[in-house]
Amino acid sequence: MTIRVLLADDQTLVRAAFAMLVESARDMAVVGEAGTGREAVELARSARADLVVMDIRMPDLDGIEATRLIAADEDLAGVKVLVLTTYDTDENIVEALRAGASGFLVKDTRPAELLDAIRTVAAGDALLSPGPTARLIARFLRGPAPAPPEGGPECLSDREREVLTLVARGLNNTEIGEALGLSPLTAKTHVSRIMGKLGARDRAQLVIIAYESGLITPGAMGAGEAR
Repeated sequence: MTIRVLLADDQTLVRAAFAMLVESARDMAVVGEAGTGREAVELARSARADLVVMDIRMPDLDGIEATRLIAADEDLAGVKVLVLTTYDTDENIVEALRAGASGFLVKDTRPAELLDAIRTVAAGDALLSPGPTARLIARFLRGPAPAPPEGGPECLSDREREVLTLVARGLNNTEIGEALGLSPLTAKTHVSRIMGKLGARDRAQLVIIAYESGLITPGAMGAGEAR
């Protein structure tokens, strides 16, 4: 299947460069370009995008708020957002993920890595730049955080809490299965059920819930484990 990509960046040359890169991939197609956050929200709907590559600093409406609007729109439930920015501050990472982004990369990412990131996020997995992720985990709970959603980890079974803990540590389904003696398919089934119980859009949202609920603490994961 072709991944329908919407590019949102206020710099025309940057959008053009990203468009050339995306169009060079046989499994992707650019279906729209937006210069503001508001345009990105409108085009996500009208262009029937599968994934939005979203800049943070944009006029009219910034990328974080645009991401929040996309994530809150039931008609756009299947649209994923990959935040791509020059600004890899902890605050931006946290806010982008809380807003509903499924991935976060900085603009010095190599072209091949960006294409792989688009495929990863479009497939429903979470993806974060390794450097920013290590800092995020180390400092995640230093600032005030919103209350976790109703039906937090306490509504999960013991096995589901184990799986959620491993998701928060960055393990994929195969690695979770190996750690718990499960098949990758069974691990995937657990992850899907957890997302349903917690109202999470994807694995990135599960990471947020795990840390903000206190199920796992920053010290439980070293920088070397960050994905």
